[in-house]
Amino acid sequence: NISPSEIEAEMARTQKNKATNYHLGTLKAKLAKLRNELLVEQGGGSGGGGEGFDVARLGDARVALIGFPSVGKSTLLSALTSTESETAAYEFTTLTCIPGTMKYKGSKIQVLDLPGIIEGAAHGKGRGREVIAVARSADAILIVLDAGKEGLNRHREILETELETVGIRLNQRPPDVTFRKKKTGGVRFAATVPLTNLGPEPEKVATQVLREYKITNADVLAREDITVDQLVDVIQGNRQYKPCLYLYNKIDTVTIEEVDKLARMPHSVVGSVAQHFNIGEPDEDDLLKSKLWEYLGLTRIYTKRKGQPPDLEEPVVLSQIRKGTTVKSLCTNVSTQMLRDFNYALVWGTSAKHSPQRCGVAHNLDDEDVVQIVTKTNAQQRQSKDYQQMVQGFSDKYHKKKYDAKKQKQSRLRR
Repeated sequence: NISPSEIEAEMARTQKNKATNYHLGTLKAKLAKLRNELLVEQGGGSGGGGEGFDVARLGDARVALIGFPSVGKSTLLSALTSTESETAAYEFTTLTCIPGTMKYKGSKIQVLDLPGIIEGAAHGKGRGREVIAVARSADAILIVLDAGKEGLNRHREILETELETVGIRLNQRPPDVTFRKKKTGGVRFAATVPLTNLGPEPEKVATQVLREYKITNADVLAREDITVDQLVDVIQGNRQYKPCLYLYNKIDTVTIEEVDKLARMPHSVVGSVAQHFNIGEPDEDDLLKSKLWEYLGLTRIYTKRKGQPPDLEEPVVLSQIRKGTTVKSLCTNVSTQMLRDFNYALVWGTSAKHSPQRCGVAHNLDDEDVVQIVTKTNAQQRQSKDYQQMVQGFSDKYHKKKYDAKKQKQSRLRR
């Protein structure tokens, strides 16, 4: 059996041009398949290999702090959430997952301080698998880097590679490709745009990649110019697409020229927890908190009852990543009964063309919109198809509750 390192060596030896595109595509598919198999084997065979980090999901969003040991993750957690995480001048101070809650703009964001990871974490080194499992469950990832060490050590590149290996794609969106398996008919490949990254014969490359996964009958439609890696991601179907922000901490230890260079990196924020540069106290507004809010795609919605002013104290916080920011998401967030009885919504704010605007469940809401939900009248509810079923459900629930109360009373009297 050929190993992933042998395939990587073969790819490094091969020149990249139109003639070798087909061969490189095949090698990339083989490599992705082997890595996936290795991770499944290691994950399945490590039944007693140590506890995972079971942390209850709380708040409106979850952010995982990932970085090498001793870059200031625990100090950052204390600065963001007031949660005390043990800090010391030696590496691997944090040995488990420590959760904290960051309160910002009326929302509660769960921040997880994870143990430092090292190169090879994707294959289980230094509790790496547990850390990466938590990263998969987070809504966004905050990668913490040491500004003083970044110039020599390529920590950003190493962490990106570790997360890519386990199927986490940072600051990317899923490729616009429709992939459907079928029982017969062979492989049908079509594209609505010119494909420049799959070589002169895209269909041949796609068919070979599918063959690596033992798929001989499928329909593939590409609506954007995809690469071989993106095609493999679509076939695997288990990739996670996460927004990621990079924080270069300890900028007080480097020169202003280096700070300027790091600040110009994509998706990056520079700061210092110790000196409070761009990172303030837990109850202060600062650049890092506002950037996290932006990357999480959170939206505050103020609710309003008929004839009363809106409740500006406690907003309903919707997440673009979790359920979306539509009127339907707002209803399900408050109660499923509200969605069932929904008639229309009155919306005041930047998402409305005029105030108030009468909207349906598909209307997209903006930050700080005011919404009043108008439910169906009894007469409208009676006209719905499932009205009888709903009435029967309420009746059954009422009689069951009454019967249970009677049983409890009888058991108490017997005592």
